[in-house]
Amino acid sequence: MMLDDFMTRAALAGIGTALAAAPLGCFVVWRRMAYFGDATAHAAILGVALSLAFSLPVFAGAMAVALVMATIVSTISGRGYAMDTLLGVMAHSALAFGLVGVTFLSGVRIDLMAYLFGDILSVSRADLAVIWCGAALVIALIVWRWNALLTATLNEGLARAAGIDPWRERLVLTLALALVVAVAIKVVGVLLITALLIIPAATVRPLSATPERMGVLAALVAMASALAGLLASYRLDTPTGPTIVCVAALLFCLSSTLSGTRRPSM
Repeated sequence: MMLDDFMTRAALAGIGTALAAAPLGCFVVWRRMAYFGDATAHAAILGVALSLAFSLPVFAGAMAVALVMATIVSTISGRGYAMDTLLGVMAHSALAFGLVGVTFLSGVRIDLMAYLFGDILSVSRADLAVIWCGAALVIALIVWRWNALLTATLNEGLARAAGIDPWRERLVLTLALALVVAVAIKVVGVLLITALLIIPAATVRPLSATPERMGVLAALVAMASALAGLLASYRLDTPTGPTIVCVAALLFCLSSTLSGTRRPSM
């Protein structure tokens, strides 16, 4: 069958992850939430350690801890610490505790590099189902709340006047971000998830006249990066996750060169 081919499974995993990450990445860029995404992604390693310790699915553990981390950061932000300082402390602390926790798991064999940098070539049918179900949930959330999310992103005062609760929309973004982290951990790993969120959105930002166009173009760039990076890593025998991010970075450089000094519309 077609899915018996590991390259086909890897390509489908890359496309699913790209479809989930890129539109959400637009909101990450618009809201300047790069550090927020980093903290959430780094926390996923602690979720991996807890999942293995309690014999739970890695997806569930990574998503749960990422969601908890995102919620904590949202709750305690603005309480005496600058946001970048708070996110730096939370991100690296969660990553360190996760890495230390893995060493205490006796009798459990774990390829830590696969979780840090991804291992898309080992994606199974079950992983593929998880990735596409997670991607579908993220896309459904974004489509359902698109207008409200956009209004709250542009102006919270305007959102309140329109009867939209900005805190609720942040919660939707938090949930979507946790889902993307759990989906992408197998493809690009926790250290590169934020790059997959931000780079495609940043690439198309100068070329997009509307938010909707930016979301669609970001998804196309992310998918192209995933497929081209997968092919390049196969031909050049390089790590797949980092290669995907390298392709995305090259596309960003090309976009920046073509757009010149033109200012983005969002």
